[in-house]
Amino acid sequence: MEQPDEKQPPSEASDDNVVRIIFLSLVAALGGFLFGFDSGIINGTVEALQSEFGSDEVGTGFNVASMLLGSAAGAFFAGNLADRFGRRPAMILTAIAFMISAWGSGISGSSPEFVFYRVLGGLAVGAASILAPAYISEIAPARIRGSLATLQQLMIVIGLFMAFLNNYLIAGAAGSASNVFWFEFEAWQWMFWMELLPASLFLGTLLLIPESPRYLVAAGRNDEARTVLQSLSFTGDVDAKLADIRSTLEEKRRPKLRDVIMKHTGRIHPLVWVGIGLASLQQFTGINVVFYYGGTLWQAAGFTEASALLTNVINGTVNVLFTFVAIALVDRLGRKPLLLVGSLGQAVMLGVMAYVFGTSAVGESGALQMEGNMGLVALVAANGYIAFFAFSWGPIMWVMLGEMFPNQFRGAALSICGLVQWLSNFLVTMTFPILLGSIGLGFSYGIYAAFGLIAYVFVKQFVDETKGRTLEDMSREATATT
Repeated sequence: MEQPDEKQPPSEASDDNVVRIIFLSLVAALGGFLFGFDSGIINGTVEALQSEFGSDEVGTGFNVASMLLGSAAGAFFAGNLADRFGRRPAMILTAIAFMISAWGSGISGSSPEFVFYRVLGGLAVGAASILAPAYISEIAPARIRGSLATLQQLMIVIGLFMAFLNNYLIAGAAGSASNVFWFEFEAWQWMFWMELLPASLFLGTLLLIPESPRYLVAAGRNDEARTVLQSLSFTGDVDAKLADIRSTLEEKRRPKLRDVIMKHTGRIHPLVWVGIGLASLQQFTGINVVFYYGGTLWQAAGFTEASALLTNVINGTVNVLFTFVAIALVDRLGRKPLLLVGSLGQAVMLGVMAYVFGTSAVGESGALQMEGNMGLVALVAANGYIAFFAFSWGPIMWVMLGEMFPNQFRGAALSICGLVQWLSNFLVTMTFPILLGSIGLGFSYGIYAAFGLIAYVFVKQFVDETKGRTLEDMSREATATT
């Protein structure tokens, strides 16, 4: 396999452009922050929304999961819009959608109105989930591409942490998420409105970044692409780099969704199936059950509302810290080893949680009665699970999706995989309250643990390493199979 320091093309970035590339990557990754913040806000508002709108378990589940339907649509259409109009304009529209959704979710007076704004927010979250990895991968040099692409997940988990902290502080100051807070508005409304601050920052900074040079080449805008490459300090042989990118694209034709179908066989490219597997398995191990329903989960396990919200803050802290581990290791050890270790680690931790929850008695109130130190064991296992996810499947799945597909159909493949990822997220999120009310926490977590083992086998058999390889080299190898 090609090593990053031995056969690096001369047109790859040198040290003098790293600061600018990191800045551009951070701006794009602000979409990831909003992805995490928007996803995490709902965690502290579930009980308040159920009371406000008078919804039952199924209705509450849909209020929470409705954003995910929008996310699926946003992920699917964003890739195609980015191929048609550019990565930057698509991200600007995403920022505007975040702002409208944040305001509307807080002013909603009924479930249908709330669902409308949450679906709009979902469109933004889904779009951000694929636009940021695509943009970062297309401006980053191969030797640090993994670390820079991992910034997306870092910003997601920081966004989640800030959402949990936001919920904890506002609910604590008001006494409850349902209580009146500032200016006669309830605390849960302010939880949503706080998102307007980072969304405005995202919109403002997007105006400062250039378009992806690989999109510009695909669009036939070679002079603009040359200017962007020069601004990234590709000063050695910009024309050679332009020719290298152009060689992986079909002449005078922009990428389209149908490019994922191999010409000679009429079948979907194998890489797309691998991406679909990665996208779905990331969700089927149950990570978003912990984050979307964390407050509900820990209250079901016998914690008070305040303790449950504080536990979410601890979970978010662990998530952030171990994402830094991924940043440190992804370009050293590679993507595949981290995925393998993470799969087994998640399975073990989920198995411990399944055992603790499954063997605990249920009290008259419906809360679990965990004896001795079983509550502490469950909490440690939950944070162990989050740690394994945070340095493996959390960031690495997005890294892989951003870099593993050829230039000719990267946007289209990301659209398909993003759609699958969010539909899987929706399925897990929507079914958890039903599983919780029917088979209980123990069996539910046993199911997620089994998917951890399936994920290990899938990675072992079907995922190839991408560490240190240029996008153009991988593009040529992938298209050689079509």
